[in-house]
Amino acid sequence: MSSSPTKEEGKESPLGLTTTASNEYGHHNLDGGRHIAPPSKITTKCLLLMFTICTGGFLFGYDIGVISGCLIMKDFVLRFGGGLNPETGAWELPTQTQSLITSLLGAGTFFGALLQAPISDWLGRQKAMVTWAVVFTVGAVIQTATETSLAQMIVGRFIAGLSVGALSGLCPLYLGETAPKAIRGMMVSGYQLLIITGIAVSYGISWGSSNAVNSSASWRIPVGLQMLWGVALIGLMVFLPESPRWELQRGNHDRARITMAGMRGISLRDTPQGRRGDDAMEEELEEMEYFIGKEREVFKNTNYVTSYVRCFSLDRQLWRRTLTGCLVQVFQQLNGQNFYYYYGPTFFSAANVSLNSYEIQFILGIVSWVCTFPALYLIDKAGRRRSLIWGNFVCFVCAFIVAFVGKYSLAPAGLPADQVTSGQHAAGNAFIAFAVFHLASFSVAVGPTPWVLLSELYPQELRAKCVSLGSASNWFWNFMLGYFSPPLSAQYGPLIMLIFGSLCLTAAIFVFLVLPETRGLSLEQVDLLFQSGVKPWKSRDWVPPVGDANRNTLGTAKKVAAETHA
Repeated sequence: MSSSPTKEEGKESPLGLTTTASNEYGHHNLDGGRHIAPPSKITTKCLLLMFTICTGGFLFGYDIGVISGCLIMKDFVLRFGGGLNPETGAWELPTQTQSLITSLLGAGTFFGALLQAPISDWLGRQKAMVTWAVVFTVGAVIQTATETSLAQMIVGRFIAGLSVGALSGLCPLYLGETAPKAIRGMMVSGYQLLIITGIAVSYGISWGSSNAVNSSASWRIPVGLQMLWGVALIGLMVFLPESPRWELQRGNHDRARITMAGMRGISLRDTPQGRRGDDAMEEELEEMEYFIGKEREVFKNTNYVTSYVRCFSLDRQLWRRTLTGCLVQVFQQLNGQNFYYYYGPTFFSAANVSLNSYEIQFILGIVSWVCTFPALYLIDKAGRRRSLIWGNFVCFVCAFIVAFVGKYSLAPAGLPADQVTSGQHAAGNAFIAFAVFHLASFSVAVGPTPWVLLSELYPQELRAKCVSLGSASNWFWNFMLGYFSPPLSAQYGPLIMLIFGSLCLTAAIFVFLVLPETRGLSLEQVDLLFQSGVKPWKSRDWVPPVGDANRNTLGTAKKVAAETHA
């Protein structure tokens, strides 16, 4: 075992922080040396924190997925103004009604994402999550209680959307501020895993309840279960610690140390200055305090509204970072996967395969869920850039195949099964298969990464505000997707996937040219990365000039001697 590092008196880093000497692993030279830190641990407290916070993602996913099955349930359709489509033999709502029911969630999420920042800055991350879980539960009650009022269903969706939008930014923000840097990507990716879990669970429940064909139980059961998930999140959140960065902003140093030590699996020791963690943790805490001091200085003469202008300032390329976070969220939303999630049963009814729409959608949900597990490892192993570039490219290929096969090779809608040719049957299987490949690629690479980036691209003084802008961008386009997809799909059919495929290719090019690699950096070192001027395609090899220089993760660090740069 290595001995503890010792302080070198009289030296200061470029940030004004005290320089420390290297131990056997050399993990904290702040004056320009390149050192490698000890391997990071995944502690039980880290995993519990990840699971509990990410339960907010489960609410998000369940709320997205549950409505798609309801849109073709007989009782739901009849209550809200729809009927039997004689051409397809399916129960369908008018296109405009479908748009309203699905898109009003997106409208609520947009405003919820913007409200997230002031409320989480005021109450704290933990209390804000409890507050939004209560709002979600109220929205679920309103939806479940409706009889035939479309307006009540829409209002309930909007209120639930406020919560989902706020949680979509708050969960990554909370995790990003609490997780050790080496496993931050894995922990924030857990949020996407729980989103997909919520979607898959909603599909399974909708499939099962759809057997109650002539009863309101067919849709009240899946919709009503949202209340249970909201109450569960409230119960779980009560036991979580507050973000250490938020505690430091309020001067609560002891509480911040306790949380940081618990996440890192170390014990605090008594010193003449009070209880302290190891030198690596104390150095990180010192960096946090420095940037929090900068925050107070930056916002000294601004109010909360005008402070948002800072998100687009030239200082430290904040304009670029804010717009990058917004655009990766937009590209994630317009990848095409949400079209499958929202309108899968209707869309896949044209495939004329032996499975019904509920079964197909449940399969899609399970594939997405299973494929999200590798993302927990790959996000920190392969990095953010590779995940987004290759993931979006595969989605581009799949979307184009789905579009052309769906348009030119499927059997006509309503054709009896005994008249479907072998070629049309094969085309239907290919149609479903490449939709599955599309969702698999999204889950492995594209889905989690924008949320990870949203948690780490910004300096402490602007993080909550920039995260709210990024998540609001996601939800604005979620609203646009929900509102305009039904009429576009009705007009163009499967060729709508050409739009999503083209955007996937654009996203891959954008990431290559604009997004630097942030894997393995502390949130404070990300700030220095953007100031360095390194080209995005060369950023993977960039070495931070201060703090721990190890960009490897999950125990992959190698013990090396210190190297001093000229």
